[in-house]
Amino acid sequence: MLRGMGSVSTAYVNEYAINTGNPASYASLKLTTYEVSAEGSVKNMRVGNENYTSGMATLSHINIGIPVSKHAALVLGLRPVARTYYSMSDTTDMPAIGTSLRTYSGDGSVNLAFLGLAGKYKNFSAGINVGYLFGTTRYSSVLSNLVDTNHIYNADFSVYNRIGGIHWSAGLLYEGKVHKSMNLRAGATFSLSQHIATTQDVYELSWRNSGTTQILDTAVSIKGHKGYTVLPFSYSLGVQLVDVENRWSAGLDFSMTQWGDYKQFDQKDSLANQSWKIGIGGEYTPNVRNLYKYYNRITYRLGFYYGTDYVLLRNTTLPCYAVTAGVSLPFRRTMDKVHLALEMGRRGTKSNGLIQENFYKFSVGISLNDKWFLKRKYD
Repeated sequence: MLRGMGSVSTAYVNEYAINTGNPASYASLKLTTYEVSAEGSVKNMRVGNENYTSGMATLSHINIGIPVSKHAALVLGLRPVARTYYSMSDTTDMPAIGTSLRTYSGDGSVNLAFLGLAGKYKNFSAGINVGYLFGTTRYSSVLSNLVDTNHIYNADFSVYNRIGGIHWSAGLLYEGKVHKSMNLRAGATFSLSQHIATTQDVYELSWRNSGTTQILDTAVSIKGHKGYTVLPFSYSLGVQLVDVENRWSAGLDFSMTQWGDYKQFDQKDSLANQSWKIGIGGEYTPNVRNLYKYYNRITYRLGFYYGTDYVLLRNTTLPCYAVTAGVSLPFRRTMDKVHLALEMGRRGTKSNGLIQENFYKFSVGISLNDKWFLKRKYD
């Protein structure tokens, strides 16, 4: 939903939708809310004069929000945190080996199942998400000989990482009146650097074909190596101006992550010391209370964001920016809605022989509302 307005979420509140970008916003939920969303993307990558296109589609999140009192709520959710899927190959001529094929591939994901709690006192709200990070990722590099006259062994180097541990993040919100027709919201979120238990399996295999027989040899097999993945400290700050009748809102977000903290098994990666993003966006609903004119209850969103990617290659910072748009289409005479969003942007650079990609991301979701714990009027 919020992707349509530049992912401006730190100070965003919606009484009938779940904003996991700031857990303090849960305290304003009025009805039990169910949400599910899926997303997809198409990327066109440029390397020099070469162009490559790829795409993907996946589940974005599943959330259930439950008000437990007038000023408190809890949220249960499941969402992917990181996804890995790639496959690249090229041919090379190597001395004493001949023409060979190099293949690099990876797959897997890391997911977060979480419980969120939030409460509100006067103009202030506070909330926290506590969850379990889990998942497995695989990274492989294969060198295979294309001309088998020399009976050269092929090589496969593979690493499997299994992650599992507790992760938390917290948020604060303030809302006050700045004009008789306008409120100001200010929000902040943070997540400290955290150690997540990780188990690693490493395999180095070799093989060659002899007639119809494949000869295998395991050079290295290290199973169950235990260590930690250190996730970085991150924070966000945001402000929003809101019409008191909920017809429109406009906001600004700034977020930063200290990727210099990141380690896996005490090893750093090709990451920038920090990445940042600034986003601006807003939404407009002509008349949310008009149950008889459908188009008056559609919510329209626009936004933009700009920042730097967490990857650092050849000592070059990778910019990332996008224009976003979205709508929320209500069901007739209910608060249930279908949410659509589109991002069109660019990531990376062609400088220093790097890759620049143009991307198109789209998402579709649905939110349903219900009221629990109604008192019986008749026995």
